[in-house]
Amino acid sequence: MQQRKKTAQVNLRIDPALKEAAEMAAKEDQRSLTSLVEKLLTEHLKAKGYLK
Repeated sequence: MQQRKKTAQVNLRIDPALKEAAEMAAKEDQRSLTSLVEKLLTEHLKAKGYLK
């Protein structure tokens, strides 16, 4: 049986200004950029009913 990984890698390209703003928001929230993106994506998917 295949074991699930604890994390999966996602690569994406975004506007540099969006990345800069996200980095500032992450720093203000004392998070890494990855942690902020994961938090926001999780919140969005829960709100839309894709995650419980």
